[in-house]
Amino acid sequence: MTTIMSSDRTEALAPRMYVAFLNPQGNFDRHDSYLTEHPDFGGQLVYVKELALALARRGVRVDILTRRIEDPQWPGFSESLDDFGELADQVRIVRLSFGGPAFLNKESLWPHLGEYVDRIVEFYRTGGSPDYLSAHYADGAAAAVMLRQRTGTGFTLTSHSLGAQKMDKLGVSRSNYQQMERRFHFSQRLAAERAGMRWADTIITSTDEERFKQYAHLLYRNAVDPLDDERFRVIAPGINQRIFNQDRASDDEAEIDQVARQLPYADQPHIVVSSRLDAKKNIAGVVQGFCRSEQLNQQARLALFTRGTNNPWRDLNRFREAERAVLEPILKTIEDSDQRERVHFVDIGSQRQLACAYRLLARSGSVFALPSLFEPFGLAPIEAAACGLAVAATRNGGPSEIFRQGSGELFDPADPDSIARALNSALHHRDQLVGRANQTVVSRYTWESTASGYLETMQANLAMPRRQPLEDSDPAAERERLIEQYLNEI
Repeated sequence: MTTIMSSDRTEALAPRMYVAFLNPQGNFDRHDSYLTEHPDFGGQLVYVKELALALARRGVRVDILTRRIEDPQWPGFSESLDDFGELADQVRIVRLSFGGPAFLNKESLWPHLGEYVDRIVEFYRTGGSPDYLSAHYADGAAAAVMLRQRTGTGFTLTSHSLGAQKMDKLGVSRSNYQQMERRFHFSQRLAAERAGMRWADTIITSTDEERFKQYAHLLYRNAVDPLDDERFRVIAPGINQRIFNQDRASDDEAEIDQVARQLPYADQPHIVVSSRLDAKKNIAGVVQGFCRSEQLNQQARLALFTRGTNNPWRDLNRFREAERAVLEPILKTIEDSDQRERVHFVDIGSQRQLACAYRLLARSGSVFALPSLFEPFGLAPIEAAACGLAVAATRNGGPSEIFRQGSGELFDPADPDSIARALNSALHHRDQLVGRANQTVVSRYTWESTASGYLETMQANLAMPRRQPLEDSDPAAERERLIEQYLNEI
């Protein structure tokens, strides 16, 4: 069997493949704790969890290599070995100690990634080791490159989001670059992404737009060619159809009661937003569009699913500073437009509760809104569509590809009037949109198909000679030159 300590690959295609996912900053547990409460969590964790379980159902053994945390502010991540409560004999959560015991956000992990790699090598030194690696996000890419250089183990790269696009959306300029660099460590992130692109056997993207547009960004020049079919594979994520579906009989009575108490007008149409409080998620854009549109006010209510509170006016001080910065202008817009009675904050505690809420509101002809300034893919709208909601979504990123054939309405997220027009149209054409979107989701976006794509890619890569990067290194001077060119052009 192939091991992470050797490049021997004589049994690479054994039926029981062994894969390790590299997720230094993913706080995984069986309860999906804090899933929407921190920018480092959310969709990436759902993606890795569901993909790992789907691979396990195809006979693959999977380790998710993440960080051990002993922090009273973040309980639940201190056990070295854990699982998701299903397929425990095939999927392990392996928490490795590096960077100290306290919780650290992803920007603070960069100095500790070498230690993370050391712990991985030590962990597998005395036992069976993975045949292949799956790297996620920029820090996973950095770790994968170090492991490949030390052990020869190949990997796929799934970036989820790229630093260059974040720089674009945050408005990085020459005047604020140093401030942004201190906060987000863009130079380190770009270096990790470029190295991952150069060393990965295959770069996996969720959409053609991600491949051909995002990877063509100036800041990735000479690291990868998005036109190179041998380097890329587009594999769409899926949804957990055991949870997100239109089967009302699957809802637990306690969940129905808890959701219904927070949605006293569930028999009326709602505009539904489900998101963490993050500026780039642009909840404020939907609120502004809703509050400005007399037609929307007459047709629907607004439901904001933000985990942790259903009365932010009363609980504002319990939010972190960055969350309050997002929430305060939203509350002001609602108050100034006298729409407080038509806007409802809903505390959703789990994916099952979320699906239950979607099904409940689908009965009244409600619409799901995804207003992100940029969305690399967009699992949330296809989960909502699977439960029977019509969808209106940002035109920036993955949704423009998912809903391009008339299965949803698209809008400019920077324009509240564009958002309002799309929401009004979705309410008016709700039945047609729901039918088309549900057909698209069921036929294209399942974790089983995602897992099949990954497995085929990994097996093909193991059967071929290791691809070497175009050059042995990516000089810092090249990155600095590209950053300088970027700052000159914006």
